[in-house]
Amino acid sequence: MEFGLLGPLAVDAGGSRVRVSAGKQRVLLAALLLRANQVVPAGDLAEAVWDGCPPGSARVTLQNYVKRLRQALGPAGYERIVTRPAGYLIEVAPGELDVARFGELLADGLAAARAGAWERSSELLSAALELWRGEPLADVPSQLLAEAEVPRLAEIRLGALEARVEADLRLGRHREVVAELQALVAAEPLRERLCELLMVALYRSGQQAAALAVYRQARRTLIEHVGIEPGPGLRELNQRILRSDRALLLSRPPLTGGGDVPVSVAGPAGRDVPPGAGDPRAAGEAVRPDLLPAGVAGFTGRVRELGVLSGLVGGGVAAVGGSAGVGKTALAVHWARRMAGAFPDGQLYVNLRGFGPAEPLPAAEALRRFLDALQVPAGRIPAGVAGRQALFRSLVAGKRMLVVLDNARDAAQVRPLLPGTPGSLVLVTSRAELASLVVADGAVQLNLDVLSGAEARAMLAARVGAARAAAEPAAVGQ
Repeated sequence: MEFGLLGPLAVDAGGSRVRVSAGKQRVLLAALLLRANQVVPAGDLAEAVWDGCPPGSARVTLQNYVKRLRQALGPAGYERIVTRPAGYLIEVAPGELDVARFGELLADGLAAARAGAWERSSELLSAALELWRGEPLADVPSQLLAEAEVPRLAEIRLGALEARVEADLRLGRHREVVAELQALVAAEPLRERLCELLMVALYRSGQQAAALAVYRQARRTLIEHVGIEPGPGLRELNQRILRSDRALLLSRPPLTGGGDVPVSVAGPAGRDVPPGAGDPRAAGEAVRPDLLPAGVAGFTGRVRELGVLSGLVGGGVAAVGGSAGVGKTALAVHWARRMAGAFPDGQLYVNLRGFGPAEPLPAAEALRRFLDALQVPAGRIPAGVAGRQALFRSLVAGKRMLVVLDNARDAAQVRPLLPGTPGSLVLVTSRAELASLVVADGAVQLNLDVLSGAEARAMLAARVGAARAAAEPAAVGQ
């Protein structure tokens, strides 16, 4: 079967469209698919189905809706939608859900960009964007789901568009992307990154005056609607175009299959990334630390959770909770490794030792490790936690960094390690409920359960081999 949420709700079985005509059944199916392979509490489903106002008979009526949805999906519906004590689960195999495929292609496209494989990056990101058929959940009558999911998915799509356009610019396709960027800027006039990309494309196309006009319009819009000046990336780019900076141009035409070799190209955050920079301190370039551990070999499952995290690349705080051994660190490190390219200013990691035989790591020590990674001389590091926090926040202000705080004891241990400005993403793992981070710091809470049946089978098949797993289905099930 194939399930589509990136547009009107779509279900196909064996190449034939499956009709789910009743509105509340479409809401129910969408709510399950948005958390595929995970138990969705019956209360959450009722909230979505009745748009926040479930009736007193919601539990019994929900059971009837589940029964009808199973019937609508055909024979597979009874196997796919599983009843659990706390709620319901829909089992979706790899490749069956467009949202999950989009997230995988996006991650692979960003990884290709990080490796400098710009042609491959453009192809993967284009394939991801082609999965979109319109506004997500377009015919799912639930305002609650729309408000919770559509903005998140739209943000991910815009990020993928920006990354694909950047790859095309690296390949010398500046003339080809001008019209597309003009339409995007008109639709998203407050998105400074799109303005930067359009200015670079116009400048490389010989339209210096038009590129400068984009800046003037962006500045007027930001002042009128938000009351702020453009950010440093956009301001610096405007100055460089005013100076006719030839370093913004490509050094020579693109090479077949390998992309261009730029003298200097605007990076994902509008900063220049000169090739062969060498020692960042000697070159005067900002330090880009990478403290992430190695990823988990053969990582399997967690498709929904990976998608949720990918929707937060614009910045913020995400708290991954769950019992010991459920895979919180594995998920965080796997996602961080795959998405590192979305954080061009570096990746920080620390094990806070919140739960274990050793004493929890003091916030002051964690901050010192971060400052060391940012190559602050020992003599400049303040003695107290407040001074170290202030210095850390000053160094990461305006940057796009990924900060992984693993195995946190509580919110008090985490809070001094949070950047003070938007743009960076902090990913926290903990066995504890970090409710105060959600309330006071706007953190997104993501709770892990054990793997679903489909995910567990996929993991076992990856370990012992698909042929052996298929030959011994009873043993695999056990």
